[in-house]
Amino acid sequence: MRPILEYSLRDWLHLRPLLHAHKTLRYRVVDRIYRRQPAKFGAVQSILSLMRRRKVLVTIAYRDPETIAWQAALVRQYVPNALYIIADNSPDDTSSQAIARIAEDQGIPYLRLPTNAWNKGSRSHGLALNWVWYNLVRPGEPEAVGFLDHDLFPTAADDPFAPLGTQDFFGAVRTGGPRWYLWAGFCMFKFDRMRDKPLDFGQDWFNGLDTGGGNWRVLYQYVDRHQMQELALVSIPYTRRISSTGQPMQWCGRWLHEVGTMSEDEWQAEKRQMIADMLAPHLAAAGFTKAPE
Repeated sequence: MRPILEYSLRDWLHLRPLLHAHKTLRYRVVDRIYRRQPAKFGAVQSILSLMRRRKVLVTIAYRDPETIAWQAALVRQYVPNALYIIADNSPDDTSSQAIARIAEDQGIPYLRLPTNAWNKGSRSHGLALNWVWYNLVRPGEPEAVGFLDHDLFPTAADDPFAPLGTQDFFGAVRTGGPRWYLWAGFCMFKFDRMRDKPLDFGQDWFNGLDTGGGNWRVLYQYVDRHQMQELALVSIPYTRRISSTGQPMQWCGRWLHEVGTMSEDEWQAEKRQMIADMLAPHLAAAGFTKAPE
């Protein structure tokens, strides 16, 4: 919630500070309970043994085996020195079984996260990220860790951890009023600088901050954003028939972000085909020949 002094008299008359405090407390309780749940599937201890002093990329999978298959192949091709891990937040068994098969076929560390309190959306994603941070990253003690959306694909050789040579974290910056945070779909952290911080990858909606914004109060507010290197984001329409705000794609440096399908399901197949066409030469270079069934 916002600092008390930021609430107006009108806010107090409508009891907004009390309502915001109640909802914030409820979310934090759900988050703490979720963190204590064991993974539904996956050899957590084996994954931890692979992470120590490595550069690790964790993707939060969600009901889309095709994007995971593409991302896994392209990360292997273009970010070969990173340990790539799939943390599956899919609510349904069918998607999770398909994603688990991809991981097994490609020799990728995989675990299925506990049943989430929310089936979809930012709250679900925030809980998933916090689970991974406190149950994998902290005990795994990597050199550095990055989180990826599952529909984000490298299209050229890249070292997303390189900026950590001069700063503690790196990614695409989003803002909410005077506050800012790293987009949860691409954010890199130097572990030894984050080890003892009570990070929170959830939202802070009452301050206008989406997933990852919970880290404003414990991390970002103490850093001068203008002294940091940031990842450039460029939104583009996937077709000239609509605006970039209706059904965008994004270039995140050398990474292509599908940005889901937003609200219009009618565009889904067409947009996915365009992404497939754009990635085709890169997937061919990576030796990818078959989409998941």
